[in-house]
Amino acid sequence: MLRQKEYKFWFCTGSQDLYGDECLAHVAEHSKIIVEKINESGILPYEVVWKPTLITNELIRKTFNEANMDENCAGVITWMHTFSPAKSWILGLQEYRKPLLHLHTQFNQEIPYDTIDMDFMNENQSAHGDREYGHIFSRLGIERKIVVGHWTDENVLKKIASWMRTAVGIIESSHVRVMRIADNMRNVAVTEGDKVEAQIKFGWEIDAYPVNEIAEAVEAVSENDVKALVDEYYDTYEILLEGRDADEFRKHVAVQAQIEIGFERFLEEKDYQAIVTHFGDLGSLKQLPGLAIQRLMQKGYGFGGEGDWKTAAMVRIMKIMTQGMKDAKGTSFMEDYTYNLVPGKEGILQAHMLEVCPTISDGPISIKVNPLSMGDREDPARLVFTAKEGPAVATSLIDLGDRFRLIINDVNCKKTEKPMPKLPVATAFWTPEPNLQTGAEAWILCGGAHHTAFSYDLTSEQMGDWAAAMGIEAVYIDKDTTIRNLKNELRWNSIAFRK
Repeated sequence: MLRQKEYKFWFCTGSQDLYGDECLAHVAEHSKIIVEKINESGILPYEVVWKPTLITNELIRKTFNEANMDENCAGVITWMHTFSPAKSWILGLQEYRKPLLHLHTQFNQEIPYDTIDMDFMNENQSAHGDREYGHIFSRLGIERKIVVGHWTDENVLKKIASWMRTAVGIIESSHVRVMRIADNMRNVAVTEGDKVEAQIKFGWEIDAYPVNEIAEAVEAVSENDVKALVDEYYDTYEILLEGRDADEFRKHVAVQAQIEIGFERFLEEKDYQAIVTHFGDLGSLKQLPGLAIQRLMQKGYGFGGEGDWKTAAMVRIMKIMTQGMKDAKGTSFMEDYTYNLVPGKEGILQAHMLEVCPTISDGPISIKVNPLSMGDREDPARLVFTAKEGPAVATSLIDLGDRFRLIINDVNCKKTEKPMPKLPVATAFWTPEPNLQTGAEAWILCGGAHHTAFSYDLTSEQMGDWAAAMGIEAVYIDKDTTIRNLKNELRWNSIAFRK
């Protein structure tokens, strides 16, 4: 089972010694109160840790380098309580390597009209200090997230919480290892990519293994272990025989149970968090991994079909970003399949041959065993369901040869008008923003893939922040998208992101 570190975020307040010890004591006290209260709010997904006030170049450098070395620190939240000369921050910021949030707030919410004096002004001048601090980021060209508002405001805390999830995705990106047990599908362009550049940009390790190595791990799984997992399947899911012999059906299901156990053990042994397969390279596997891959995704593994390691890595990262989220609706690998072009009912039917994560399901999940024309193997078992309704985000990471581009599309998932009883795969149905016609044209103009990493639980802002932290181009397709403006944006980006 995949495990994640108990990440924490450091809270660092900036000041200077110009205002005396009493002022600095107030700064420290106020910072401690803020940290205590925002932790108590229950809104933040990770704990915030107070750090002593930063007032010198030496202490700033020391603190930021300690943050770099602390494996449990996923980022730093900074705030200038008073004025803090920004030249003191230059070396620390240059040496800092983790996500940073600039919280533009102040301790008091309201101006104390009756009592305010210059001592109060000097002590509570975030409006002043944060501008000085913000300037040095712009001068240095360092990426950061800015959140503005009072620290008691629920919307402010939600923005911090959202950024925390992105920050963990940024940190964990350098820990993502993708196992390729098959190459990309022959002659397909969009799933290809520069694996060396991906490791430079994102920290990903993408390694190839002969399919029969993992097949041997599958064959080594005991009958007792297979039987126990099959029993779990039968207790968990609805069994749809659809005229098949019950014993024969169970044997097909058992093959997937054996694959799930063998794959997971192999991934754990080799320390990989994502995997790609290809129906054209199955070695001694009896079936294309279907139900098995769906269950692995449910456990947090990334996946990409037909050797698509970029999407596999993105699914893993998006799974990480949503981990532990209350009332999460799900994250999955997905593929654009076919359109509904009836006016007023436009949408895209999403699916794949088998591998859609059951976390996105709405209602019952069934097991079916059906023929698969690709792969030349026996009929694979798969989980079948329909996806939830609601807003979501679909992303596609593509390699343009000289750079990566992350395409981020806001979509609205809906129910299909009618059931599809003869379609033996899990499905989602969505309409892209701003509408199908513009959304599809924009996606094609951007060079988007047919595979996506999809989530109900993340926002385009979070994915854009991740891309910004990675130093890559992000293109948004949303309610404000027009083709004219998008074409101009792509032209400008080609210059801005040119090597």
